[in-house]
Amino acid sequence: MANRNKKKGRDLGRIHHKYRLVIMNDDTYEEVTSFKLSRMSVYVALSTLFVLLVTITVATVVFTPLRYYIPGYGDLKQRREFIKLKVRTDSLENAIIARDQYLNNIKQVINGDFTGKVDTTMLKVPKVDNSTY
Repeated sequence: MANRNKKKGRDLGRIHHKYRLVIMNDDTYEEVTSFKLSRMSVYVALSTLFVLLVTITVATVVFTPLRYYIPGYGDLKQRREFIKLKVRTDSLENAIIARDQYLNNIKQVINGDFTGKVDTTMLKVPKVDNSTY
């Protein structure tokens, strides 16, 4: 158990150790550039680079016409047309259901199988005198 704690402490301490990255010319062995790095600085640089690449990619897709190539993401005109067609389809379905119910009622009346409530109330319509004096 003590070895694990020492090893973790050693790993955390090595994050801040300084290392030197030297870029040299292969023909003349002349030092071109030199960098002093630590593991933490490399981790921060790579994380920053990753976040920037993701941000640029997302911004490119969201703010350019590339978004229309994503499945399920259409332009506003297509979306409005889709909603209009959806409403029209729903109303046509309701009209077909009402027509089928009407035809079924007519068939029942013709066959004498009508089970609905029969309206037996007679309307009293006053007579209108159409004669001219």
